[in-house]
Amino acid sequence: MENKQPKQSTREEQIRAALNNHWHASAVGDADAEHDIYYDDAICDYPQSSERIVGRASLQALRNHHPGKPSGFKVKRILGNGDLWITEYTIVYQGRVSYTVSVMEFRNGKVTHETQYFGDPFEAPAWRKQWVRQIGVTPRRGIPTVLRGCYQ
Repeated sequence: MENKQPKQSTREEQIRAALNNHWHASAVGDADAEHDIYYDDAICDYPQSSERIVGRASLQALRNHHPGKPSGFKVKRILGNGDLWITEYTIVYQGRVSYTVSVMEFRNGKVTHETQYFGDPFEAPAWRKQWVRQIGVTPRRGIPTVLRGCYQ
């Protein structure tokens, strides 16, 4: 069967390339390259903790001072078009995985606003077992089986 995905514009290809560079830099700890994607006055919101970080410099400083530097990082997928892009990924902090979603709004190829959501793994309740399949995650240890061995 033929893949019928719409062709991305040159602008969208540039944004996807910038996102790939951003996430790679984040994974390898290159803070300057990681933050090249943001405007100087970009905003980053963490809704779960009711925090807003204003400005690229503040965002980079906050991430540089995180006491539990990530020991693992894996992008699952990047979806988007136009000026709205979503990345689903995992970060491992101190042996615990955090499932993360980043929603980035772009203007002229740079991020003006990002919202990040973080979720901890949890045990699935037994009552829904008959309707679900496991997807290779061991919540008790908190590290997906596909990542195990890479970050321990």
